Amino acid sequence: MERTAIGNLDDPHTSEMAGRQDRLRTLVPIAVFDVAGPLAVYYGARAAGLSTVMALVISGVLPALGVAGTVIRHRRLEVIGALVLSGIALGTVMGLLSGSARLYLLDGLVAPVALGGACLASLLSSRPLMFRFALDTMGDGTPKRQAFAAMWEHPGFRRSFQVITFVWGMVFLAESGLQALIIETQSINTAKQTSNLLPVAVLVATLAWTRGYGKRAEQRQRHDAGGADNVDAQVSAPVG
Repeated sequence: MERTAIGNLDDPHTSEMAGRQDRLRTLVPIAVFDVAGPLAVYYGARAAGLSTVMALVISGVLPALGVAGTVIRHRRLEVIGALVLSGIALGTVMGLLSGSARLYLLDGLVAPVALGGACLASLLSSRPLMFRFALDTMGDGTPKRQAFAAMWEHPGFRRSFQVITFVWGMVFLAESGLQALIIETQSINTAKQTSNLLPVAVLVATLAWTRGYGKRAEQRQRHDAGGADNVDAQVSAPVG
């Protein structure tokens, strides 16, 4: 009988520790380049007398540097990084041309809207987007990547990643809608704060849900497989 796994494929204790280290390495640069750094630069520029739009433009340099650092480390520009850079570039051009701080902030929603739409659209393809993202984190041709890719043959594994991809797509779009509402109805300072803080809060919450859902799905699939194995054993047992 099939035994599928959404979680780690290695020793659970080693994988747990490695997972925590990976999450820490992911969240620290986000805190520096996408939250604290841009907000500090924005308020510093405003205190120095720069216009709101110019302060927003300058604060976008740090996220761009964060993407550049990722490109240097991995020697390639990933889809999310490309979308982030596109949003920064579009917001910079439109903000400077129009002089509108709100338009600059709205253009920053290009990346999450595009990701949300791509997640939902990928459900119609052979592989959902979150499964492809997971594969990309495992390196090219590694045993872990090959083992993970082979799991796609199991229906329970496929169903779990379809659910995960759907949830991420809806989260990206809902976050974008909420942020757009804040930009249009609140002060620029408030909108700037939420534009840096909200995506990280949503990311952490959705990652936590994904981890919990993956563990529950794995346990459920193992339980179902174990029950089916017991039935098979009883059927095949000699009678008399």
